[in-house]
Amino acid sequence: MTVVYEDNHIIVVNKTASEIVQADKTGDTPLSESVKLYLKEKYQKPGNVFIGVTHRLDRPVSGLVIFAKTSKALTRLNDMFRTSEVKKTYWAVVKNAPKEPEGELVHFLVRNEKQNKSYAYDKEVPNSKKAILDYRLIGRSENYFLLEVDLKTGRHHQIRCQLAKMGCPIKGDLKYGFPRSNPDGSICLHARRVRFVHPVSKELIELEAPLPDGNLWKGFELF
Repeated sequence: MTVVYEDNHIIVVNKTASEIVQADKTGDTPLSESVKLYLKEKYQKPGNVFIGVTHRLDRPVSGLVIFAKTSKALTRLNDMFRTSEVKKTYWAVVKNAPKEPEGELVHFLVRNEKQNKSYAYDKEVPNSKKAILDYRLIGRSENYFLLEVDLKTGRHHQIRCQLAKMGCPIKGDLKYGFPRSNPDGSICLHARRVRFVHPVSKELIELEAPLPDGNLWKGFELF
């Protein structure tokens, strides 16, 4: 992880594709604990350090994650995420060009807990949740295309599922139909930018995460 922004109330880090945001059954050290340790050492704090998880990124996804350092910030950020006041922009590498260079995708997603996978439908079905995103073709390389995605809702595996439904599975994402995995176990989905009004100071915060190192994100000519 790399710290991108920090003040008294929030800390934003650039997550690598191998890190988990919160503890899970793997028992691996989550990002939340790494951030706690970082703060404990930086400020030489005795006792427990407060860190609030405001949202998550799937393990194989890289990019910006916002944590709260105070309970006041956590409560307000949770409300802001629930009402879509935090604007998140992602970059995704796909093999197939979309039929239209930009557009809005609206699907109804059903989450299968056992498979840890979501399924997209064109019309509302039982237990489905509406999922909306905007996409735009912003670059291409010799073999792949680069999409910019603005999330309008926050559903389980939403970008992965909706892009696959459109015929553009994300590079390395075996779960949603890409034929090969990436050597490092990542998928080529990166939380590139966040934009929100600070939950306490009320100033506008706009942050951008550098792209992951390695060849997976290289060679793109931006339009």
